[in-house]
Amino acid sequence: MTFEQIEKIFTHHPPKGTQTHRYEQIRARAKEFGLLIVAHVPDSRERALALTSLQQTVMWANAAIAINE
Repeated sequence: MTFEQIEKIFTHHPPKGTQTHRYEQIRARAKEFGLLIVAHVPDSRERALALTSLQQTVMWANAAIAINE
């Protein structure tokens, strides 16, 4: 990893253009899926991990938009 990449990753990236709308769409779809998981999957460690993974998915997808555009 280069110094430039480190700088880019650890810098605040205010939303621009359609980014805010896309962040909201990603979160909304993840929320729908999260609710589906809670409704249909027994309360368990595995369910908690599935929800944590979903939360991480949203974070990484939004970070990809913020950092790479």
